[in-house]
Amino acid sequence: MGNSKKIALALIGLILGTSLVACDDGRSGAQAAAKQLASAVAGLDLRPVAFDGRASDVANDQLNQVFKALDPVKPSVEAGDLKLEADTARFPLNYSWKIDSAEWKYTVSAELRKSGDKWLTVWSPGLLVPDLAEGEILSKSTQTPQRADILGAQDVQLVTYRPVVNVGIDKPQLGGADPADAATKLAKLVGIDPAAYVQQVKASGPEAFVPAITLRDTSSRSVTDAQIEAIPGGRAIADKLPLAPTRSFARAVLGTVGEASAEQIEKSDGALTAGDVIGTGGLQQQYDAQLRGTAGTVIRVQRADLTREEIQAAPTDPRRTVFEIPAAPGTPLKTTLDPKLQQLAEDTLVGVKPASAIVALRPSTGAVLAAASGPGSNGYNTAMLGQYAPGSTFKVVDSLAMLRSGFTPDSKVECTPTLTVDGRKFKNAEGYPEESLGSVTLRDAFAHSCNTAFISVRDKVSQAQLESAATSLGVAVEAPKLGADAFLGSVPGEAKGTEHAAAMIGQGTVLMSPLSAAIMAASVAKGAPVSPVLVLNPDAAQAASPGASEAAGTQPAEGAAPSSTVTAEAPAQTAEKPVTKAEAASLADMMRAVVTSGHAGFLADVPGEPVGAKTGTAEFGDENPPKTHAWIIAAHGDLAVAVFVEEGGLGATTSGPLLKKFLVAAG
Repeated sequence: MGNSKKIALALIGLILGTSLVACDDGRSGAQAAAKQLASAVAGLDLRPVAFDGRASDVANDQLNQVFKALDPVKPSVEAGDLKLEADTARFPLNYSWKIDSAEWKYTVSAELRKSGDKWLTVWSPGLLVPDLAEGEILSKSTQTPQRADILGAQDVQLVTYRPVVNVGIDKPQLGGADPADAATKLAKLVGIDPAAYVQQVKASGPEAFVPAITLRDTSSRSVTDAQIEAIPGGRAIADKLPLAPTRSFARAVLGTVGEASAEQIEKSDGALTAGDVIGTGGLQQQYDAQLRGTAGTVIRVQRADLTREEIQAAPTDPRRTVFEIPAAPGTPLKTTLDPKLQQLAEDTLVGVKPASAIVALRPSTGAVLAAASGPGSNGYNTAMLGQYAPGSTFKVVDSLAMLRSGFTPDSKVECTPTLTVDGRKFKNAEGYPEESLGSVTLRDAFAHSCNTAFISVRDKVSQAQLESAATSLGVAVEAPKLGADAFLGSVPGEAKGTEHAAAMIGQGTVLMSPLSAAIMAASVAKGAPVSPVLVLNPDAAQAASPGASEAAGTQPAEGAAPSSTVTAEAPAQTAEKPVTKAEAASLADMMRAVVTSGHAGFLADVPGEPVGAKTGTAEFGDENPPKTHAWIIAAHGDLAVAVFVEEGGLGATTSGPLLKKFLVAAG
């Protein structure tokens, strides 16, 4: 080997040697220590980390105290570029926390110090949160926005915050009084179970306020503050809650609001916490997220020993905010309910013992003005979810099918006392006038509701034609703009023999709700199919599937389920053949005849525009004589109404007076 080659190799060796020395300045060890620290913090376990100035287990305990309020969330932590100066290394620790729906990011500066051949982490609380001092921790609080209102027609507040008082025993104010005795007295005063309340008071801690009942704070409140406070420990604490004008106002439609239960909180996957107010039933539940808005979150740094009392007493907040997600208020839910008509409908039903309903619509717009379910419905939304045989109100559908088969209101039909189909005997309602038997016009048969006359034309009107006529009138058709769960009617397209004969008088497998009956009347008044509207600004993610015919199975535990056991068919998407103005005019003519010459003459003196109506009585159950549903529908100017009583005798005599009372008062 030549000298020049030896020199070259020696130079290469020198260069390589120098490079190796340069790489062995401790950077790799420092980088490993930095990575280990980042991993340990991310896992919320500092015990594997060697510290300069703090024992690992002590540092670990401090970390867990600092971050305890954020449990069970853990941060993502990464070590940034390392700067090495002799035996000291500095690098950024980049934190990222997933807090609710947001990301909290921050960076702190970390320092390593070399001790022998090991790199130790220099302890500082600032490793965890920027500028954190010894003895400080994080706190997390939720800021719940005020729940949005539910509005009615012309944006009148239906549900809004109204004053209440939370009545209960404040145990620190008992003095030497017997808690059980005080609890018993208060329970009797406000009308709750004394034994259960005594147990609640006994089971609660010595500093607790034990709520007994929440009362509306009105001038007519039956229990006064003086009566409450005369009981040892008794207190009435003023508050506000989202409430309708009265306890019963549209309750089945609107739903209620209250604190989330432990079960609801558990099922919410962290969306709900103790004390959160949520909707139960009706629109309050369906549109809960829209009404509730989004809670805000505030993360603060504070002294570990800071008490709530000290925070409240301080002239300025002794905590400092390090991260905040602003609360987003809920959006008011706009509905078409007319508060005066809704209250009138409820007042009209107040003395009716069976399940009952009044539904009022505006034919020109489809707006649902009232959907009242009576006290006998026991909280169930009979008005919108009930599934019942509509009885002779369905003759409106029959008549449309007959008009399309060549009949006119003046066509003659045969009204006989009875008619037998495949061995089953059909008859007219009790007390049917003999002078209206025989060969009569379709108008007269409709006005007096001759069952046999309509059944007699069953061979000229198929079941499929009945189904088509029903959809023409908005019955059994989806309601994409309703915005609430409802049963919209069911008219099967196939039925033979006695089943088809029964359908001709609104029985058998034909089902309607008071809402769908009102839609039918509204479609006649408008001269076109009416699609009902209740919610004007639904959140698309929460809007009900249009016209969910299975909705009748969703009654609350306390509710009275519909009497029908017939399986309802799903509604059609649209009307097969919309009713025409000419067809509707003929139907309106026959509905007017029910008032002028039929058995709804009691409506003749209702002030204002002429009233057109149709009564209905539908037998149900196995009793002899059978129980009956009582129906009446009416059109009065730009108002369509259906009145229903589940066990009500005849439609004319039971539901008719309720309808008249409603129409006269409605003006």
